[in-house]
Amino acid sequence: MEHGSFTDNSVATFSLTDEDHTIANAVRFTLNQDPRVTFCGYSISHPLEARVNIRVETTGGPAREVLKDACQNLMLMCRHVRCTFDKAVEDFKASNAVKAMKIDSQDSSGDDSEESE
Repeated sequence: MEHGSFTDNSVATFSLTDEDHTIANAVRFTLNQDPRVTFCGYSISHPLEARVNIRVETTGGPAREVLKDACQNLMLMCRHVRCTFDKAVEDFKASNAVKAMKIDSQDSSGDDSEESE
């Protein structure tokens, strides 16, 4: 939901429902990387309420478009992190490091369980 002025579209507050600090801080970080943003911050009105309010003030461009661009940039960053992680896992599995580990999945002798008398 967007809360803003009808006369000045460069300033707006957006309410995101069912979200928390995780997405709000990531969006705030991405917005602060944009040179069109003069101010960006977020608040959560109450810890039991699953709603985040993100305030965006721009140099003149529509705040809605700037937020949309920031969300798209955040998705690209997440995609890059995921691809990098997946490649690192594949490289690790293909390396000799995994083969050198002596992991015996069949060793379940039950030493950790206590016997009842």
